[in-house]
Amino acid sequence: MQTSTSKLTSKYQATIPEPVRRALHLDAGDAIAFDIENDHITLRKARPVDLAFTRALEGTLTEWESSADEEAYHDL
Repeated sequence: MQTSTSKLTSKYQATIPEPVRRALHLDAGDAIAFDIENDHITLRKARPVDLAFTRALEGTLTEWESSADEEAYHDL
């Protein structure tokens, strides 16, 4: 097993290490998916069905977009 690490920026962004990008055949602009199950998270290249599902939900999740919500939940 190989382990790669990356640091989070102040905006919670991280660079995907080169060995991970190579293993997942990721290129700049590719979408990635995080599968969360209990205390395990799997990173993978997003599939077309993942992107279609996200696009279908985009217009329905606007109730949490106010600046008050952003301020209340910014540190989560």
